[in-house]
Amino acid sequence: MEDIKKTAKTYGTVSEKKILEEAKNIEETTEKMIEDEIIEEDIVAPIEVLEEIKVKPRAFKRESFVKTREEIVSAWSPKTKLGQEVKDEKVKSLDEILENNQKILEPEIVDKLIDVKTDLLSIGQSKGKFGGGKRRAWRQTQRITQEGGVMTFSAMAVVGDGNGHIGIGVGKSNETLPARDKATKQAKLNVKRITRGCAAFDCSCSEPHTVPFEVIGKQGSVVVKLIPAPQGTGLVVANELKKILSLAGIKDVYSKTFGRQRTTFNFAKACIKALEETNRK
Repeated sequence: MEDIKKTAKTYGTVSEKKILEEAKNIEETTEKMIEDEIIEEDIVAPIEVLEEIKVKPRAFKRESFVKTREEIVSAWSPKTKLGQEVKDEKVKSLDEILENNQKILEPEIVDKLIDVKTDLLSIGQSKGKFGGGKRRAWRQTQRITQEGGVMTFSAMAVVGDGNGHIGIGVGKSNETLPARDKATKQAKLNVKRITRGCAAFDCSCSEPHTVPFEVIGKQGSVVVKLIPAPQGTGLVVANELKKILSLAGIKDVYSKTFGRQRTTFNFAKACIKALEETNRK
């Protein structure tokens, strides 16, 4: 049965007479097979190769479920007064909203006003021998019911524009991707502005590349202290905090941490609270 299917796919028929006629012209049959294989697997081959086999190049297709910033904003129907003002471009700055202490209830407001970049923090751990599982973005929990175990996935997302705006959010769902989307949406609703500067004693530049002064944030037992650093130092912090600080637009900083740092939830929130302290006057 498989041989018949392959024959029908190659020659377009299972007729012995027609197969013998097409088999005489081996070159055309080979080109047709190569063309069908490229179209079926959606391979983007070099132009020189495509010219040789006389097949038109096919552009790479972006996944349909990944929406761009323009698509999100164009399909947005505001449901709040603030959202309508942003859509009509009466409000053109995110800082204006934050200075007036207006509450953001629609994530599209942030997408409209700033170029948002997103990342996930490693809050979970995959299974491994002797407690050596690899850290991952999904934290998996299980609730036992009469029907069996019900799985729940949690994710923590951080969003920012690399220019003094940062937000963090947590999402939970029965599957991984919905949890990620919920966390990203919540992070956009929690966007805050931070102040940057050049405050290191051995740096005299005028670029805002570090924190303006020493700041401390505390969440649970975790304490994060951020100290100004000169240009070229980099982010001397834990790997998960590097994601937050880079999205906030901070390039150089020293840090000291205390407490249970493996609890990524509290670790990240303590860092956000420390960044909020930069607005202190």
